[in-house]
Amino acid sequence: MAEAKIAIIGGTGLYSIEGAKVVDSVDVHTPFGKTSDCITLAKIGERTVAFLPRHGAGHRHLPSEIPVKANIWALKYLGVERIISVSAVGSLKEEIRPRDVVIPDQIIDRTKGRPNSFFGNGVVGHVSFADPFCPVMSGLLYETGIQLGHAAHRNETYVCMEGPLFSTRAESRLYRSWGGGVIGMTAVPEAKLAREAEICYAMIALSTDYDCWKEGEEDVTIEMVFDNLKKAQGAAKEMIRAAIGRVPTERSCACGSAARFAIATDKNLIPGQAKKELDLFYGKYWK
Repeated sequence: MAEAKIAIIGGTGLYSIEGAKVVDSVDVHTPFGKTSDCITLAKIGERTVAFLPRHGAGHRHLPSEIPVKANIWALKYLGVERIISVSAVGSLKEEIRPRDVVIPDQIIDRTKGRPNSFFGNGVVGHVSFADPFCPVMSGLLYETGIQLGHAAHRNETYVCMEGPLFSTRAESRLYRSWGGGVIGMTAVPEAKLAREAEICYAMIALSTDYDCWKEGEEDVTIEMVFDNLKKAQGAAKEMIRAAIGRVPTERSCACGSAARFAIATDKNLIPGQAKKELDLFYGKYWK
């Protein structure tokens, strides 16, 4: 089976990338159940990438229903070291206009009850999450966007809400007062689980609307989201095609060893089932 060092997790409406040559389609069996959909392995230039539609083909999974543990485990199994996530977001700032591109660097987690860690069931671990997005990949994506002439922003905070309803006006104003730059529903637990799996994670966030805080603007609707998303996706696809060939072959960031000292449980006391499920990530540490 072919391997891929880079993965693309496609968000709402992003199910393919023009110019990619499909090599294979794989259905990875994971300890955490089925992935969102089959994973497509494709060539973009000289690089093999894994493509996974976050919501499944045809958009079948609510944000809270996405099998993120299975998705991240499967990508790690295929050899993935870096993830480029594409996500639709609402803007919480005047200067981030609909159809702009945002490369966020921080997250505020407002989700409720989503399984957001591989640890538990007899294994205690604590991984640093101070900087939730890989700085190397984020910098590369931002520079690529600017060079291509897109309206790109970085150093912004992504507020991750539970959904599936959009924000109330009070919530939208509150998130703005916190310094939020964009709001979406899918960065968590994706970014957290990627960090625990020691995979670099960066996001191309596509602004589709002004949420509901901006006076004089139409309140966000799904029709508005899809309309602006269709127009913004061209920028995301162009950025991905251009950035893939510029990704370094070796990693210099801390993401690849994020869990090196994270596991607090005595390795001799870790239950066999937990070891089996997580050996893909941490076997190198407890063997």
